[in-house]
Amino acid sequence: MRFRWPFDVAPLRGLLSILLVPCLLLPQAATAQGSNLEDQSRLLGRASAAVVGVRALAVDEARSIRTLGKDRQGSGVVIDENGLVLTIGYLILEAEQVQVITDDDRVIPGRVVGYDVATGFGLIQALVPLRIDPVPLGQSARVRDDEPLMIASGGDAGAVSVARMVSRRPFAGYWEYHIDDALFTAPPRRDHSGAGLFNGRGELVGIGSLFVAHAMGDTHPQLPGNMFVPVDLLRPIMDELRRSGTTSLSRRAWIGINCVEDDGEIRIIRVNDDSPADVAGLQAGDRILRIDGVAVNALGQLWKHLWSGGPPEREVTLEVQRAGKTEALKLHSVDRAMTLKRAQGV
Repeated sequence: MRFRWPFDVAPLRGLLSILLVPCLLLPQAATAQGSNLEDQSRLLGRASAAVVGVRALAVDEARSIRTLGKDRQGSGVVIDENGLVLTIGYLILEAEQVQVITDDDRVIPGRVVGYDVATGFGLIQALVPLRIDPVPLGQSARVRDDEPLMIASGGDAGAVSVARMVSRRPFAGYWEYHIDDALFTAPPRRDHSGAGLFNGRGELVGIGSLFVAHAMGDTHPQLPGNMFVPVDLLRPIMDELRRSGTTSLSRRAWIGINCVEDDGEIRIIRVNDDSPADVAGLQAGDRILRIDGVAVNALGQLWKHLWSGGPPEREVTLEVQRAGKTEALKLHSVDRAMTLKRAQGV
């Protein structure tokens, strides 16, 4: 069952979240008295009210403009009383300006607190009081299979809807990214970027990242849905991310390729300009056979071997197949964080 409204729901989102309560009933609330339902309505209302819009403008010459654009819009979730907003990191990657948009149409300047390459999380600090109650972080590991959840987005077209978790599994992205225990939900939302995923207690359990065609996995029938980054990945890095703007796990090798995995084969679909891969002569269409002598047939394997093979800046050998011929190419990887553009003075 899906709930979605084609009009601006910002003024009504608290009410709409209450209307979703029957679909989000916790097992113990199925036979509960009205007071418990009122409590759940209040918690879900607070959760939806804590979701804000996020706008970002990337710095000139940012490498990410080619894939993400210069102007970006999405959502974020207020997670502390001082106006700290958790969002998906690609919205604020290489950002020069950041704004937070509230349900009452206030446009509030913000600053990027941190971006974590390893998880994909981003943190924004509002520079003016938001006057929005924060939501507590839940435990994404405790979300049950097929559990009803609430998705909420913010900004001009903010909306709330009910979804169910249909799978939990590792996720390897084509852009040198991998996380464990990603949450996959259905039905899909197109306004997923930075949207909040909440359990029936109104606790934040995930931040929206992607639209996916196979929410249940490639071995199951096609089911469109969304991938959410679990908040359990935030807790261990939260203090470090706030303190230094990044994490030690984000200091990892980067070579600048986008790859796809198909039936046990890994192929390059794009090489970033002026990247280590570009300098070494890798090309779209190359099939990757080995990295540093280790055979790989899955994206997760490739990225993990790249990151665990030594320091971020080192020599990496990729064995590729091109036009029926096998060739070994040597690359000099770089620290991904060092390739990112920053606003002047940051």
